[in-house]
Amino acid sequence: MKPSFHARHLNSPFEDPAVYVRLLREGRALMFDLGWTSALSVRDILKTTDIFVSHTHVDHFIGFDNILRVSLKRETPLRLYGPEGFTDCVEGKLKGYTWNLTGDYPLAIHVSEVSESSVRKAVFRAETSFRREDSGMFPFDGVLLRDSFFNVSAAVLDHQIPCLAFSLQEDYHINIDKDKLTRLNLPVGPWLRELKAAIRENRTGAVFTIEGKDYTFGELRDTASITRGQKISYVVDVLGSRENIEKIIRLVRGSDILYIESYFLDRDRDRAKERRHLTAREAGRIAREAGAARLEAIHFSPRYTDDAETPAQEAESEFQRLQRQIR
Repeated sequence: MKPSFHARHLNSPFEDPAVYVRLLREGRALMFDLGWTSALSVRDILKTTDIFVSHTHVDHFIGFDNILRVSLKRETPLRLYGPEGFTDCVEGKLKGYTWNLTGDYPLAIHVSEVSESSVRKAVFRAETSFRREDSGMFPFDGVLLRDSFFNVSAAVLDHQIPCLAFSLQEDYHINIDKDKLTRLNLPVGPWLRELKAAIRENRTGAVFTIEGKDYTFGELRDTASITRGQKISYVVDVLGSRENIEKIIRLVRGSDILYIESYFLDRDRDRAKERRHLTAREAGRIAREAGAARLEAIHFSPRYTDDAETPAQEAESEFQRLQRQIR
């Protein structure tokens, strides 16, 4: 199965968290957190349509300025999502600059601020010097973004302040059988995207023109099969409390990739509780109990930079140990 999402962590696990997800064949991308973003090209940034910010501690939000600088003349909106107080933080960033020459710039920043039961929305437009426009409050059912073939869900967790965890899930995956295309003497081309869209929208009356010949939906439907969609989850900066862990497991269950903080080693678990972070062992246990296929341990304390035992090793060891027990 060719994936629909390609995710990469932009920095080393000892540096700022930021995960960039390309939506393959869609020409767009998403981001989870805005730590240092110098690894992104201008093209990468301009492809980014939605950015999901766990909270606004500096190591998770300092990259906003770089994104803003590159995006000023983009025609399409930039959508940001964050926890309670997030709109004020975005407004504060924007107020730190002078905007007297941006009246003809097209950028609009749409902000969604998430609480347990509601989403408060606002817009900041370059043409009005990024003056805040509140757009109202809406019920929150756990899903932040519903797109044509995927959803992004969130859970509100405790880091002494509200902190969001996220899951990106494809509703299902459409696989094209190249052998069937060959037998029908059909080429690979843009029409396949049209066919996938017709399948998702159940447009059974659709007609496709391929190299000058018309084909009905029924003639082409058997070239595609449907399988379970991809799921990528992202969890950082949370206390390893029972309530948090239960929320995380519900959110990330069945993830193909789970990016999860492993800030402290288990030997420093008292410090982890004090600083409201997960230990690497807790991260490994969460990944296994949630049935994740792959664990990506991220966001380590700098205290382990020269340590022979890394949080990644501890998290993976716990992940594999529990796998063996289940088998």
